[in-house]
Amino acid sequence: MSGMRARQNMTFPAFQRAALWALAALTMLLATSVRSNFVFDDDPFQPVTQDETVAVGGVVTLTCSVKENDNSSLQWSNTAQQTLYFGEKRALRDNRIQLVKSTATELIITISDVQLSDDGEYTCSIFTMPVRTARATVTVLGVPGKPVITGFDDAVEEGGKVTLTCTSSGSKPPAKLHWYRDQEEIQGRPDVVESNPDEPTYTVTSELTLTVTRNDNNALIACAVDHPSIANGDKRTEQPLSVLFSPSMSIQPESDLPREGEKFFLQCVGNGNPEPTAFVWRRTDAELPPLAKVDGAFLRFESLNKSDNGVYECQADNGIGMGDITHTLLVQDPTAMSTSSGVDHAVIGGVVAVIVFIMLCLLIVLGRYLIRHKGTYLTHEAKGSDDAPDADTAIINAEGGHSGVDDKKEYFI
Repeated sequence: MSGMRARQNMTFPAFQRAALWALAALTMLLATSVRSNFVFDDDPFQPVTQDETVAVGGVVTLTCSVKENDNSSLQWSNTAQQTLYFGEKRALRDNRIQLVKSTATELIITISDVQLSDDGEYTCSIFTMPVRTARATVTVLGVPGKPVITGFDDAVEEGGKVTLTCTSSGSKPPAKLHWYRDQEEIQGRPDVVESNPDEPTYTVTSELTLTVTRNDNNALIACAVDHPSIANGDKRTEQPLSVLFSPSMSIQPESDLPREGEKFFLQCVGNGNPEPTAFVWRRTDAELPPLAKVDGAFLRFESLNKSDNGVYECQADNGIGMGDITHTLLVQDPTAMSTSSGVDHAVIGGVVAVIVFIMLCLLIVLGRYLIRHKGTYLTHEAKGSDDAPDADTAIINAEGGHSGVDDKKEYFI
């Protein structure tokens, strides 16, 4: 036996035996803890609470309940372990905290006008033996302010770059910023988040750089805030872009069919930012006609002549650049009809042709009807004329039909 003990001592030194004892004790402790938690969960006197999330300025409701009660009172305490309500009794003089319901198995209170300082863990207790507690975490959301866009005060020329900065402060947790061009979302730089001093909120900043074109003129660039505290969608700030660009030109004639001897004008229209104010008219193949007068954006003809035919050019300048456009003038004879008049006459001619065709069809049908009835009359007239001594008797016989023929009578018994 002594030899066996010696072998065991050699196999398990003292420090190993101590480690085994510690492991066994830890296993027993964990088993006891699990068994204790199981009993704790099934304890009918154990209070039950739930976590709540509320935005600054809102109202939070704290509910504590038990399945059974042994005439002990429920109590709510704040994050500083100050008693708020003990059963129906108010313990803290804070008019924001109101009692909603107090029974033997339930205690419900509300906190209105919630502030960031109300964030934290609240404790519900029931003073049984032993005292049982449950905790509820109230998360207070800091509401972000309306975003502010800076960096774009003056108009920028087409092809230039503009950098916009959007800032929103007061959010908790940090808000997210989104950029939009009209209704289309566009990507800016990643948000920069900074914590605000002396309060648990954040300021979020985002930048957007655009290379603008003339199509961006008057486009609305918007910065929107996305945050769980905003119930009715995002907060948004919009700012229109102003892009300077050279004019694009067109010439609008007074009519599509200028006729010889009439008054007539050509109008030069320039679409640019700013609108062009300086216009120059010229004729590409000759001098301007003596009866043609330049009136700003208009070229007026007092009396058109075939000699006015030619190509006319208009140039416009808006200070950013110049644009030009040409128009070919073809003067028509005084008797020329406009295209629209020709179209109207074609429509009228088509209607008249349809009406004539319908009338011809009706005449053909009516003629066939009259011919068919005339043959029937001649047939009746011929009947009985062979045996008649004169024409009057023949007509009477024809009208009488078969009156002279004995009717056959049949009798049925």
